[in-house]
Amino acid sequence: MAQKGPQLDRDIICCSICLDLLKDPVTIPCGHSYCMDCINDFWDEKDQKKTYSCPQCRQAFDPRPELVKSTMLAVLVEELKKTGLQAAPADPCYAGPEDVACDICTGRKLKALKSCLVCMVSYCEKHLQSHFNVVQLKKHKLVEPSKKLQENICSSHDEVMKIFCRTDQQSICYLCSLDEHKGHDTVSAAAERNERQKDLEVSRQNIQGRIQDREKDVKLLQQEVKAINGSADKAVEHSEKTFTELIRLIQKRSSDVKQQVRAKQETEVSRVKDLQEKLEQEIAEMKRKDAELNTLSHTEDHNQFLHDYPSLSTLSESTSSIHIRPLRYFEDVRAAVSEARDKLQDVLRETWTNISLRVTDVDVLLSEPEPKTRADFLRYSRDITLDPNTAQINVLLSEGNRKATGMRQQQSYSSHPDRFTKWHQVLSTESLTGRSYMEVEWGGFGVDIAVAYKNISRTGSSNECEFGRNDKSWSLVCSQKSFKFWFNSVQTPLSGPQPSRIGVYLDHSAGVLSFYSVSETMTLLHRVQTTFTQPLYAGLWLSSNAAAEFCKLK
Repeated sequence: MAQKGPQLDRDIICCSICLDLLKDPVTIPCGHSYCMDCINDFWDEKDQKKTYSCPQCRQAFDPRPELVKSTMLAVLVEELKKTGLQAAPADPCYAGPEDVACDICTGRKLKALKSCLVCMVSYCEKHLQSHFNVVQLKKHKLVEPSKKLQENICSSHDEVMKIFCRTDQQSICYLCSLDEHKGHDTVSAAAERNERQKDLEVSRQNIQGRIQDREKDVKLLQQEVKAINGSADKAVEHSEKTFTELIRLIQKRSSDVKQQVRAKQETEVSRVKDLQEKLEQEIAEMKRKDAELNTLSHTEDHNQFLHDYPSLSTLSESTSSIHIRPLRYFEDVRAAVSEARDKLQDVLRETWTNISLRVTDVDVLLSEPEPKTRADFLRYSRDITLDPNTAQINVLLSEGNRKATGMRQQQSYSSHPDRFTKWHQVLSTESLTGRSYMEVEWGGFGVDIAVAYKNISRTGSSNECEFGRNDKSWSLVCSQKSFKFWFNSVQTPLSGPQPSRIGVYLDHSAGVLSFYSVSETMTLLHRVQTTFTQPLYAGLWLSSNAAAEFCKLK
C-alpha cells in the first residue's frame, strides 16, 4: 500500500492578511508569519499611533520589529508551488469585517451561525451544538446572526428587555417596569410585536400599492422624457434649418450688393477713363500745334509765315470743361446696408425675446392639469399618521395614530422637544412634497385643518406656535357656524357648504394648496397660490371634545 505523505495545513503557508501564499515571508516575534509587504503596510497604517501588534494574536511590540526574510519558509512555499499547491482561498468559515463573529471563539473567530436571544450571544456551528444537545438550552430562541444583540440589553439594569411600554413607546426590562415605568401601560414585547405585525402588513399593502402607482408614474415619466427629447430634437433641427436659411439669404443679399456695386464701379470707371483718354488726346494735339506755332514764330521768311499761319492758328473744337461734383460715391450704399443691419438686429432681438420666453414656458411637470374629480385627486392620496412626539398633552391619539381628539384631561406623554406645549395641536409623521391629497373627517365644536413647516415654534402660547397665525402655517378653521381660512394672522371668511369631510390638495412645487368639500362632487372652499420653501406637514388643532381623523383612502 502506498504510504501517504505528511499533510500540511494551508493556513501555515498563507498570509492571514492577504489570504494568499506567503510572498517574501517574515516571522514576527510572536511567531506568526506574513508577507513582508502585507505586515509593513499594516504597521504603516498604525505608525501615527506608534503601536505595532500582531493582526492575529494582538501581541504588541515596542519598538517596531525589524523584519528579516524567513529563508526556510520561502523555500517551503516555492517547493509547494512546484507540486501544484495554489493560493488558499479565503476560508468561508472565518468571520470577515461584514460578518457576525462567534462570541465564544478565541484567536481568529469563525462566522456565527445563529444568535441566541436568551443568552444574547452569537455562536459558530461548533459552539452552537450545546443549544441542540442540552435540554435547558433547546428552549432558547435562535435567530439569524445579528450585530444588534446588545440593543436588547437594558442600559440601566443590564437585563434583557422583554417588555414594551406603550405609554413611552419603548422597550424595557422587568426592573424598569417596577421602577420608572411603574403604572404605565405595558405588555410583552411579543404581544406588541403581534399587534404591530398586523399594522406592518397593512403598511406593506399600502406601500405595495404605492409602489405600483409610482411604477406607473415612472413609466409615464419615461414616456415624458422620450417626448421631451423628441420635441427638443425637432425644435433644434428646425431652428438650425431656419437660421441656416436666414444665413444663406443674408449671404445671397450680400453677394447681390457686391455684384451691383462692382458692376456700377466698372461702368463709372470705364466712363471716366474714356473721357480721360479724350482729354489726353486733346492735350497732345494742342501741344503739337503749340510746337508748330513756336517754330513758325521764329521763321524769317515772311511769305512762308503768312502762308502757314492760317492753317496753324485754327484749333479744333475743344471738349467741354469737366466739372467734378462733390459726390459721396458708394457711401449711400454703405449707409443703406447699415440701416438694413440695424433693422435686422431689432427684429432678431424682438423675436429672440419671444423665442426665449417660449423655451422658458416649457414646464413638463406643471403641464398636467389640476385634478377635477375625486378619482383624479385619489391618484395623489397619502396615508397620514400623526406623530405622538408632537401631540400636546390634551390631544389623544387613536386609530393607529390617524385620529386626534381634544381632551380635558391630560395625557401621560413623556417630554419631547417636538411637542406643542400650549395649543391643542399635533403634526403628521409624514412630510408632504410633490403632489399630495388627504381627506379629514371631523366633528365637534371646532377643528383646524392645517399644513405647516417643521420649524414652526412649539413652546408657549404665542402666535408663532398656533396654526394660521404665522408665516409658517396655513389653516382652515372649521366650526359648526362658519368656515374661515387663516394665514399669518390674516383671516379670510369663507362662504358655501360646511361639510364634515374636507379634502386637502397640495402641489408643493407649483405652490398650490386647496381645500375642498368632499361629497359626490368636489366643491372648492379655498385655494392658495404661493411659494413653499420647505417640506410641509399636515396638522390638526382641536377644541375640547372635538375630533378629526385622516381617512384611509386606499
